[in-house]
Amino acid sequence: MAALMPVNTSACIRRDLPKSPYLAAVAGREPSRVPVWFMRQAGRSLPEYRALRERHRMLDACFEPEVACEITLQPIRRYGTDAAILFSDIVVPMRAAGVDLDIVPDVGPVIADPIRTASDVEAMKPLDAQAIQPVLDAVGLLVAALGEVPLIGFAGAPFTLASYLVEGGPSRHHARTKAMMLAEPQTWHALMAKLADLTIAFLRGQLEAGVDAIQVFDSWAGTLSLADYRNLVLPHSARVFAELAEYGVPMTHFGVGTAELLGAMSEALKTGNSPGRARVVGVDWRTSLTDAASRVEPGTALQGNLDPVVVLAGWPVAERAARAVVDDGRRAVQAGAAGHVFNLGHGVLPETDPGILTDLVALVHSL
Repeated sequence: MAALMPVNTSACIRRDLPKSPYLAAVAGREPSRVPVWFMRQAGRSLPEYRALRERHRMLDACFEPEVACEITLQPIRRYGTDAAILFSDIVVPMRAAGVDLDIVPDVGPVIADPIRTASDVEAMKPLDAQAIQPVLDAVGLLVAALGEVPLIGFAGAPFTLASYLVEGGPSRHHARTKAMMLAEPQTWHALMAKLADLTIAFLRGQLEAGVDAIQVFDSWAGTLSLADYRNLVLPHSARVFAELAEYGVPMTHFGVGTAELLGAMSEALKTGNSPGRARVVGVDWRTSLTDAASRVEPGTALQGNLDPVVVLAGWPVAERAARAVVDDGRRAVQAGAAGHVFNLGHGVLPETDPGILTDLVALVHSL
């Protein structure tokens, strides 16, 4: 593939997308239709994605602009979703900060040298801006290619990044992570501060390159009690949103199993100096959207929340469930949510039939 000229990230001019149903819904305006996109839509179940991945390892694909661009565009072409999400991974900024890691098939991110002590934290390096330039080049290609479709950039939240770094890889109980949190709070906060810096730098780069919205994934926050989340995680996540508020783009905060944390997660979004900025909380399938509307801060839009497994049960089941989600979203808006964006309650499963997702998009748009 031909080399690309670097994207100019010294100054960013926001795209004007007045017809975007996604941007209208998250901002509390009346969208022309119920907007829909899917987490992990860029890849996973698509045959065209799998064909491309036969030639590119996961992390390599994240750092090859043309490949990342093509994978991001594939679900837009096939499904006609109302937003694209950049093909990347939450461990990309850690790799760009010199962490020795790999994404192992059927396992997930594996860290060669886990962070376990105060000296380990002290030795951590900041994000290397040059290392993420290929990601920013991909954003530049996508902004030019997407037309009226907004592009969502993303990063992992400090807690979820910390859980991988401390555990050394995926974990069911996050025992070492929680032990550090509770027994060594000074070391924990130092780690979280460095990871917040990493997340801010990665998202700032994407915003300067032209993404229209961002989403922060705190995938493992649901393992925490509300008290521990408030005391040991919330301040760092809030700083991420506060430092990026100046861009004025919609920001989404998402976690899995976070019913008891939804209020606190929406508080994190309120920080910063841009009160008119759209704030969105992602809701998984365990919590109704109507219930979520009563938990989050006023003026917060909701995203979700079809159970990804429902899509595997065939079209009649998926259709009924999708209609129920749209109805629940309307009730949530009536109950005070700023808007509703249809999505899955988590990411697309690899076994998903792409044809079902195509039909889901058409159905939601028709409603």
